[in-house]
Amino acid sequence: MQKKYALFHKVLKRFHDIGILDEIVLVGSWCMYFYKDYFAPGRYGPSIRTKDIDFLVPLPVRSKEKIDVGEILKDEGFLVTFDNRGYMRLEHPEIRIEFLVPEKGRGIDKPYPLPHLGVNAQGLRFLDFLVQNIILIESDDLNIKVPHPAAFGLHKLIISARRKTEAKLLKDRREALNVLRALIEQGESNEIKAKFDHMPDAWQKKILNVLGESDSKDIIDILA
Repeated sequence: MQKKYALFHKVLKRFHDIGILDEIVLVGSWCMYFYKDYFAPGRYGPSIRTKDIDFLVPLPVRSKEKIDVGEILKDEGFLVTFDNRGYMRLEHPEIRIEFLVPEKGRGIDKPYPLPHLGVNAQGLRFLDFLVQNIILIESDDLNIKVPHPAAFGLHKLIISARRKTEAKLLKDRREALNVLRALIEQGESNEIKAKFDHMPDAWQKKILNVLGESDSKDIIDILA
């Protein structure tokens, strides 16, 4: 596990050095690694098993400088690969990096080109909510953009309902509830409630349904 963390920090440092770290948002389970720096010491200690690291690129893209991320990470042992739908990945035995963009309208089931990074991305729903709730966390002299823990937790609850396998569904719900309860223990129930109140009614209903299925009355009482 330490190899994963060390390599990930190298990637972040490389992104910082080439000037793209402030353009992208770390999303997905690896956010939890940095939330330990958000919460009071000892209040939150995540265990991350996945090798998948997701970076969200907000749209529209503002950068005009073109780089090649795959080439930049080549000397760290990353290889450029594509899945059967054409989505690009940067593969390493320890970690795998993918890029995401918010899905607009009806969505397009094909890769979204990001020529300024030399990659393509997958469009996914609900990511605009994360873009609207970004915070900066300082770690090892790097400023990393991540969703606010409350946004992360609520987003995880929504997407858990869309999972096709029970294992992923349970993983998403466990991660979401752990982060939300850490916020409650830190006295930040108001942050959860505020972000919930700014969600569309349909999203709120999905979240309450998931919380009901998870027997999470403590969080329902905060949101209701």
